[in-house]
Amino acid sequence: MDMGKMMKQVQKMQSQMKKAQEDLADEEVEATAGGGVVKVVANGKQEIVDISIDPDAVDPEDVEMLEDLILAATNEAMRKVQDMASEKMGDLTGGMNIPGLF
Repeated sequence: MDMGKMMKQVQKMQSQMKKAQEDLADEEVEATAGGGVVKVVANGKQEIVDISIDPDAVDPEDVEMLEDLILAATNEAMRKVQDMASEKMGDLTGGMNIPGLF
């Protein structure tokens, strides 16, 4: 196998992966809990960018339920970001699982 050709292919893949990671940063996912009373939006950098809570979800007598809804929506948003990243990176790597990509 030609080492020069292989190195060019590796460099091309690295460039494509960097571009995909930059594109992911601009992507957003939304997750809800409690029938939509709690909504969490995360970006491709795994940052929470917005949390919306319907006032009807706020019950001073049951703060724990609201906390659970926020956790559920946040965890779902993070799962969606991971899935989105895996899909985009999987397209580039041909399905190979490369540690550290996401």
